[in-house]
Order: sequence, then C-alpha cells, then structure tokens
Amino acid sequence: MRVDSFDFLLPDERIARYPTSERTASRLLYLPAEGELEHRQFTQLLEWLQPNDVLVFNNTRVIPARLFGHKTTGGKVEVMVERLLNDNEVLAYVRASKAPKAGSELVFANQATMEVLGREADLFHLKANVPILPLLEAQGQLPLPPYMERLAEEDDANRYQTVYAEHPGAVAAPTAGLHFDEALIEAINAKGVGTAFVTLHVGAGTFQPVRVEVVEEHHMHSERFTIPPELPQQIADAKAKGGRVVAVGTTSLRALEAASQQGELQVGSQETDIFIYPGYEFKVVDALVTNFHLPKSTLLMLVCAFAGQEKVLNAYNEAVAQEYRFFSYGDAMLIEKSKGESTRRV
Repeated sequence: MRVDSFDFLLPDERIARYPTSERTASRLLYLPAEGELEHRQFTQLLEWLQPNDVLVFNNTRVIPARLFGHKTTGGKVEVMVERLLNDNEVLAYVRASKAPKAGSELVFANQATMEVLGREADLFHLKANVPILPLLEAQGQLPLPPYMERLAEEDDANRYQTVYAEHPGAVAAPTAGLHFDEALIEAINAKGVGTAFVTLHVGAGTFQPVRVEVVEEHHMHSERFTIPPELPQQIADAKAKGGRVVAVGTTSLRALEAASQQGELQVGSQETDIFIYPGYEFKVVDALVTNFHLPKSTLLMLVCAFAGQEKVLNAYNEAVAQEYRFFSYGDAMLIEKSKGESTRRV
C-alpha cells in the first residue's frame, strides 16, 4: 500500500491557525456509513446522538512541554518533552548546534538542570534536578503543532486544552475534544447519552511525517494510555441496549482498539504502538468524531481504515472545495464505521 495514495491537495489558507470564537462554532462534515455526506454545524452532533450511545473522550492534559536553556558550554538548546517517565525523568527531543553527549548538563533558569543520561533513537533521556511538571509549568511553553507556524499566545493556554482535561502528560491536544464546551456535554448527558473517559498522552510523534514509501513499513511511535475499570461494563451495557460507541478523536479510538487486541477490553495502564490503516478490523468503535488530518499522515490512514479510503478522500476534497478549516483548530467530521471493510490486523 503506497503512502502517496493518501495524499490530497490542501491550500495553505485552509489551515486553521487560530480557533473559532466559540468552541462549538465549528462546522461538522457528516460521513454516514451509507448515503451522501452532509454539511452540518458541530452542535448538530446532539441531534445524531441517541440514548444509550456512549461518547468516549480522552481526558489527557497538554503540558507546556517546550523549554529553552543552554549547555554548560554556553550553546543554546531547546528541549521538547515527548514523554514523562517519572517525576524527574523524561524522553525529549533536543535541538542544539551539536547534539549533547551522555553525562553533559543542560541548564535552565532558577538553577534547574537536566543531565543527559543517553539516547533512544531520536529522543534523549534526561534527568532533572527538580520535579519536571513544576519546572514545565514555571518555564515551559505550550507546544503548538508546527503547521500553525507561530508560538503559543495567551488564549492558547485555554483553547488548546479540552474543558475536561485532567491528567497532565500530553504534548499535543486530543483536538476533536476542543469542540465541546460544558453546555454541550450537559445537553448530551441530559439526552441519555453516556460519557466515558480514557487517558492517552499524545506524544510529539503524532506530527512526525511518514518517511517510507510503503505504508506497511512504517513503525508507529509508542504512547501510554489508561482504560478505567468501569469502562468495559459501561460499553457492554450500551451495546446490549443498541447503543453505539463513539470515539471522540483518533486518540480515544486508538486506546479502545489497542486495549481490545486480546478480545475483551483490558483495563489499566498500557503501552501501544498500534498502527491502523485500511484493512484493520475494528473491534469496539462504531463512530468517530475527528478533525481533518494532514496529507499522507497515519491519522488520515486510520480514518480511511474506518470509513473507506476512496470515500474519505472524496470527503476531504469536498471539504477543501467547501472551505472547511483544517487541522487542530479546524472543523470536524462525524464518521460512521463503513460496512463490509476487509480485515487485516497490524
């Protein structure tokens, strides 16, 4: 399967570099399992949802993961935390004129330092002399996606975070959730629709381009996620009553599908590098709320696996023609799982 077959033409002006005035003000492109796509407003998601459905959100919290400092020799460094390992250790990308060697120190304001313990492929294993999260909160910057081509501004601290964000650890937002505000969630619950939460800490690898020509040769970055103990029963009860499992975002979908690889949904904290592309057999999720994704990206491949490659790419071309806003601060899609897709597990 060729990576180039997941390409589409996206004019630069379709990239949303700032959010809408209100979270729920986005448009919603509805792609049903059967029939023609429909152009809606995001608040119309409420009309589509039915009692006994379950919306599964990702309640990770984005951390201010970008730090600026210098080496003990004086050279400037930029540290982009990819993953928190414990209270004092991280895996991170380090940008410097020369890559720091194991045993060297990186220095930040207020006497905070990080020792370079070693490397794991493109990532550096760093150990700080102070707790990491307070250091990031005091000195770090919010890491906006590179395609926004700007640094974080004051409003981003609120808008690049879901209203239900709880567990810090992500370096990118689960962006489908950015469209929900408290009022919409309350209206969803009042309709008899269930809400549930998983936690998947989105890593910086989500923005890494696919550097191979053949899809099957790509290896996904690993991410940590947690399935709460009550979720399997909640999903089983919903499906027994005819309800649908609706993943809010590709991260929620990946967590649910990764946790079900052995059959029943496994609870607790786990690691996954699951790669979902056309041919994958979905086990849990019936519908997906998601933003528009980059050309030739693994997230676009996932969406194509869910609804059919030709169907999704046609919808993307229609979204471009209808001037939808793309990527993290852009508009959304509501996608029903395609019927009769071929199966292949990764």
